[in-house]
Amino acid sequence: MTRGRSFHLPVRVYWEDTDAGGVVYYANYLKFMERARSEWLRSLGMDQAALASEERIQFAVVEAQVRYRQPAKYDDLLDVSATVESWKGASVSFRQEIRRSTDLVLLADATIRAACLDSDSLRPRPLPPVLLEELKRE
Repeated sequence: MTRGRSFHLPVRVYWEDTDAGGVVYYANYLKFMERARSEWLRSLGMDQAALASEERIQFAVVEAQVRYRQPAKYDDLLDVSATVESWKGASVSFRQEIRRSTDLVLLADATIRAACLDSDSLRPRPLPPVLLEELKRE
């Protein structure tokens, strides 16, 4: 299945996100994208801690393809988006972009696939019905 609506999260670049030159360290773009996916889930009324403790499920990135295009720098305000591209079985694929908010220049983009896992066995588990309902609604 496919969905097209994007979730957007504003992120400020702090000193701790950068290298000695004031440029965002490459791995931190992945952290920003993770925050956007987590906040997207929260916006749907789903709490990851509750999913883990009550439903015994968790999500893990199993595939990431990232393209770094322009550097983000200290104190930049970023727009980090997460758009569900598709889902099936036990995984959801996202298209994500990071743009500088002031000029909308594309800084990085990625395709991320997250798998739904059983918290006890860490084996794939079907997406929870409540999430499937939300995905189908869009």
